[in-house]
Amino acid sequence: MEGSAPAGDAAQGRVKRWLGTKPSRTVLRIAAAVIGAGLIGGGLALIWPKPDPIAAAPPSPDDPASLAPLPERSVMVLLVGLDSDAINDPSNRAAPKGPANADSLMLIRVEAGEALQVLQVPTELAVQLPGREGLQPLARAYREGGVALTADVIAEVVGLPAGEPDRYLVMPRQALRVLVDSLGEVEVSLNQSYNRQDKAQNYTVNLQAGRQTLNGRQAEQLARHRPNPNDDGARRARQQRLVRGIHDQLRQPNAVALLPDVIGEVSAQVSTDLTPSEMLSLAAAALSSTEPPVISQLTLAPRAGQQQLRELKPDQALPLWPPEPNASAGN
Repeated sequence: MEGSAPAGDAAQGRVKRWLGTKPSRTVLRIAAAVIGAGLIGGGLALIWPKPDPIAAAPPSPDDPASLAPLPERSVMVLLVGLDSDAINDPSNRAAPKGPANADSLMLIRVEAGEALQVLQVPTELAVQLPGREGLQPLARAYREGGVALTADVIAEVVGLPAGEPDRYLVMPRQALRVLVDSLGEVEVSLNQSYNRQDKAQNYTVNLQAGRQTLNGRQAEQLARHRPNPNDDGARRARQQRLVRGIHDQLRQPNAVALLPDVIGEVSAQVSTDLTPSEMLSLAAAALSSTEPPVISQLTLAPRAGQQQLRELKPDQALPLWPPEPNASAGN
């Protein structure tokens, strides 16, 4: 009996550290996330029409809508690119070493007939995380609370309405390689050459300037390349080239017919609450417009000195995204 009190105090201390300085607020946020997840699951049943009981015809190489029924409203997906090679890797084998961090964060808004909308969310954005003293990089939210905490924090930062994002997809490095190789390489245009061996980040990059095709390994090099800790903005620009290259590849002749196999291979490497048929539907909706993707970034305040964390530009009205027509995004 005498040893039970210290043990109880230790347990209460651990709970207090995790909940932070405002435990009631943290508990409410967690409860809202859990309840919201249940409501989202029920609400999404209304997004896609009921499947046709008659067997579907094979997809047409020229008609994305032949892949699957298109969603009946816009769908927002949170894409989390990890710095680990696989979903269940115990270590990311990157820097800083340890469990996986979010290496890239994007909100993707898909609506049939409309241009794909993409918001790049800075992983170096300074945020307050439950149980952590002081500001932390947004990238750490995945390590601390997985995709649920990451989605919750991003929704609060951007000012998304309740229930958004609708779905999530967590993609480790291996999944990116599989995606690009399944598509048969991706074409990009680089404005400079990149040649670097980064032992801290455990990768090597060797890419030449100009228009070229990348295989999965080279696409990973381009997406990961960051020669210094403050190069996040330039790396996001390189990732934009890759996103556009993948979109262009999907619009090539006969690419539509390959998509079921591509999604089948990629889905085995990711963590998501999207079913394969929903992935096909979103891919079809994304390709139903001839317009290129519209890629935005949050407007950040100027970096002070060599600090790695970034702040949002002050006095911005919520929501920060999707942008109003003719609005411009900062970096």
